[in-house]
Amino acid sequence: MVFWTDIYYVFKREFYAVFRDHAVLTFFVALMLGYPVVYTFIYSNEVAREVPVAVVDHSKSALSREFIRNWDATASVDVVARCEDMEAAKLLMYKKDIYGILEIPADFSKNVARGEQAHVSLYCDMGALLNYKALLTAGTDVSLAMGKDIQVQGMEYATVITEQIASSPVRIQDVKLFNPQGGFTSFLIPAVLILVVQQSLLLGVGTITGTERDRRRRGLLLPANKHFRRPVRVVLGKAFAYLPIYFVMSYWVFFIVPRLFGMTQVGERGELMLFLFPFLLACTFFAIAMSFFSREREMPFLIFVFTSVPLMFISGISWPKSAIPEYWVWFGKLFPSSFGIDGFVKINNTGATLSEVLPEFWGLCILMVFYFIVACLLYKRECKKLKFNMV
Repeated sequence: MVFWTDIYYVFKREFYAVFRDHAVLTFFVALMLGYPVVYTFIYSNEVAREVPVAVVDHSKSALSREFIRNWDATASVDVVARCEDMEAAKLLMYKKDIYGILEIPADFSKNVARGEQAHVSLYCDMGALLNYKALLTAGTDVSLAMGKDIQVQGMEYATVITEQIASSPVRIQDVKLFNPQGGFTSFLIPAVLILVVQQSLLLGVGTITGTERDRRRRGLLLPANKHFRRPVRVVLGKAFAYLPIYFVMSYWVFFIVPRLFGMTQVGERGELMLFLFPFLLACTFFAIAMSFFSREREMPFLIFVFTSVPLMFISGISWPKSAIPEYWVWFGKLFPSSFGIDGFVKINNTGATLSEVLPEFWGLCILMVFYFIVACLLYKRECKKLKFNMV
């Protein structure tokens, strides 16, 4: 009975502390409500459309004008300038008025008429890879389509079927599995949602811990109270205070926000919720353990904010794990977000079942137990300090 009494006391005190502190409420509620919407809205267009470009046409032939018209007619390209030379086009790119330059050489039409291979040059601002992808894909599609037309024109007595076979001997059907639009939102935002949950817990719990140390003499973390003499009860009481808030906020982040923006959701909701349960527990105990680095109220900003980008990279979502050094992959497994991103994407975006993500599920369970033990050991040291000061 005393066991549950102590847990309830710590829970009640920590729950009140959360709702009395505006900074903590910002991390636990406002950040969870706003960040997923903002990030998803920014990338809601999925792919780059109507990228402004300039054209330098040295050929000035009917064929070169046709190439330009077809390129401009694609959804990805918007020809906003036609320049006489490359220097004028470069000046527009330096001013960021355009993000690409298409240069057609003077012998373009002549080489095609001779049956020789013609070339065009595409120069892109590599500061935005999505623009480069859109322009290159559009240019490749136009050149292939024009090549087929030119090839068919030389087959005057061929049948329609013969022309189709000659121009396209192998029929290619492009099917984008689990990301029909081939967009940035469906690819990246699921990982961002997982990181938002973990990082908000780190910042919020770290702020609470730093505030407690600031308010007490000698840097004590726990109040002089008999209910705070058992580390397991303290850790469980704090965790029970955070979890109800994050159960509600996580439902908003993982289920409502993706539906609002029409993101891919093919997984079974019940299995996804079973997977996210150990993830939330692992994040909670991880945040409690890491909060011991917060010696001051402002310390979490200095310690945890910058880790979001490195954690995104080593998770393997933005760069294949096969291309990441193995020691970084193993280092990434110390964070719940790495297992959480892998499992969440597999279930939510590719329709995997819980049995198919067991490595990630058990990885989260191991981290949950590990960080619970770490947090208890750290609070055991604080309990000893508290008993020493109460004597």
